[in-house]
Amino acid sequence: MAGEPDPMWETVFTMFRLTRPGQTPIFGPWREQVVPAVRRADLDILMPLVRGPYYPDFLTPAEGQLGLPYAIEALLSTPTARLRQDMLELARLGEPTPSWMRRLAEGDRTVLERVAGAMRSHHEVAVAPFWSEAQAHVEADRSRRARALLDHGVEGLLNSFRPMMQWNSPVLEVETPFEQSIELDGRGLILVPSYFSWNSPDVLRDPTLPPVLVYPVERDPAAFWATGPAANGGSVAALIGQTRTSVLESIGDGSTTSELARRVGVSAASVSQHTSVLREARLIQTSRAGKAVLHTITPLGAALLGDRPVGPPESRRTD
Repeated sequence: MAGEPDPMWETVFTMFRLTRPGQTPIFGPWREQVVPAVRRADLDILMPLVRGPYYPDFLTPAEGQLGLPYAIEALLSTPTARLRQDMLELARLGEPTPSWMRRLAEGDRTVLERVAGAMRSHHEVAVAPFWSEAQAHVEADRSRRARALLDHGVEGLLNSFRPMMQWNSPVLEVETPFEQSIELDGRGLILVPSYFSWNSPDVLRDPTLPPVLVYPVERDPAAFWATGPAANGGSVAALIGQTRTSVLESIGDGSTTSELARRVGVSAASVSQHTSVLREARLIQTSRAGKAVLHTITPLGAALLGDRPVGPPESRRTD
């Protein structure tokens, strides 16, 4: 499981969020910030590539997990055979094909540099300002998956993705825009949590590439667009009470009710009451991990404790 969102996949998904927004409470404020800031030149070259059920595999190289600079370098090093194969697959959609796309299929370096530049530029506008929020949601998701893995093994991890995916050993069934079967043959599978993905997981079209499954994490509109300054421990206690503050601080990367009871030194029934209030305030999320109930902190809860900045991008300064 990847440790954070992949910057190239996230950049591609934001293109879809511009044309197919998804839930307005979640992505509406994002669109209001991004639409006026996107560059027309970036859209002109990226939209023809990201416009339907298929988009070229070379836009999301495996090096994305190392960071954007490595991913852009990998994109610029795409072999001509890969470009030709991806452009042929894209042409099968039957959409009008710009002349520069034919040059890209032939390995034209100038066009490839334009694509790489557009990916970098669009990432700076549409993804980078929201990276901390995306990471926070991914961290919460990873905590839930990790607990499922620790308590119930790989079977429990894969079953935790229901109903988005169906694990019927030895097959993982996933609803994707196109039908295909991927044989792992011992290569393993990288699960990549994504903030800007929506509704269903995504995979690479070419089954010979390293297997990757990118899936959307749960999102909380209130947590994403939380406002107000982060508080220190003392002011948090004054706001929500000392015991609830202790519960919130003790959750860490995810804790069960019984674990919190031991850490805070109160009964499990008391913890349940406090977590109910924290959950209603959107400071924590609660999910079931086997027979246990797992609590994880939301981005809003982390912001309240002062772990990360809050508020829409325009209220924060990035040096």
